Amino acid sequence: MDIKNKSKPSLVMRILAVVVAVLLACTPAIAMADMVGIDVSGWQGSNVTCTASYDFAVVKVSQGVGFENSSWRTQAKCVTDRGKSLGLYHYAGGNNAEAEADYFVGRARDYIGRAVLVLDWESYQNAQWGNSDWVRRFVQRVHTLTGVWPMVYVQASALGQIPGDVRANCGLWVAQYASNAPTGYQSRPWNYAVYGEAMRQYTSNGWISGYNGPLDLNYFRGDASQWQAYANPAGAAKPATPPQTEKPPTQTIDLQALATATIRGDYGNGQQRRDALGANYDKVMAIVNQRLAGTATVAPQQAAQANTTRVAVRSGDTMSGIASRTGLWPLSKWSVPSGNLNLIYPGQVVTYNGGGSVATGSNAPPATRTVTVRSGDTLSGIAARLGIGYTQLTGYRSGNPNVIYPGEVLHY
Repeated sequence: MDIKNKSKPSLVMRILAVVVAVLLACTPAIAMADMVGIDVSGWQGSNVTCTASYDFAVVKVSQGVGFENSSWRTQAKCVTDRGKSLGLYHYAGGNNAEAEADYFVGRARDYIGRAVLVLDWESYQNAQWGNSDWVRRFVQRVHTLTGVWPMVYVQASALGQIPGDVRANCGLWVAQYASNAPTGYQSRPWNYAVYGEAMRQYTSNGWISGYNGPLDLNYFRGDASQWQAYANPAGAAKPATPPQTEKPPTQTIDLQALATATIRGDYGNGQQRRDALGANYDKVMAIVNQRLAGTATVAPQQAAQANTTRVAVRSGDTMSGIASRTGLWPLSKWSVPSGNLNLIYPGQVVTYNGGGSVATGSNAPPATRTVTVRSGDTLSGIAARLGIGYTQLTGYRSGNPNVIYPGEVLHY
């Protein structure tokens, strides 16, 4: 083919180029540098952020006013040492909102201006769940102390608990899963951006390189500079030592209130309770044990009762609750399988005036049964397989019935 005028584009080509340029100018930009990442707590160990593959990691620092993740400093340091983006979160415990904000900021202070701060707003072990004003007070206190508005993590079904003024100031981190099937990082998670959220958590069963186990996976709608804008919106580094007026007041922990909440069952049993109470565990348990071992005024007909009474523990039960329900006091006359009145599990049988730990013989109630979570399982699916209600299943370490992990052993 004889091609002429090679050095100059034809008139048609020049017109096409102008049209394309105009179309590109009118087309909304597509974010090409969004980030993927994980959120972790003490459950994953101190080394998880040192080895896993991610653009950002959000690390649990604290919960309530007494628990501090013993691994968080190592986890956070690994993130920054690798040049990745860091977030730090506080799990709401339902104590005084300002006291919890002070407790969180007092621990995360070295990272203010460098890490995105987050309030984790969930129902489990949160006595203020449903109280929108608590959320407002917490984020306002964090802002007063640091000049930074924290993000707020919440499940999609509870977005109504986040007030409009909080949404106006704070980025949303929304949790919503299409399924609990194993998955890796996703470029566009299910229902991506439908809530106007800054970040989406789309699975608790994520499997990525560098870590052998399930992780929470997340998608951040922005790049590292936008992440940093949440961490330090003023664009100026925070002072290492803030002015005296900015320091949170010295905390006075109400151990009696924590003991009351513990007896009520707010902090669960065993290791779960130890984790929630943190450094206050021994002091709180001393108060709890003193209360439970105390002598109560007993009605004559109860004191004279000689027959043994056996009660099956229900989900959410505490021994004080069982005693109140049955009218059988004092607590010191109850026997439990563990030998510890503070350590009971749904399905177990506790005994009043029995003198032993649990009923035996052919007429004894059945012992607690167990089932191991398989990959892809959901709590409702397991319950359907067993022919029981999902509320009868207990023992999942997340405390959230929507978050279970393969290999966990559940009780029913």
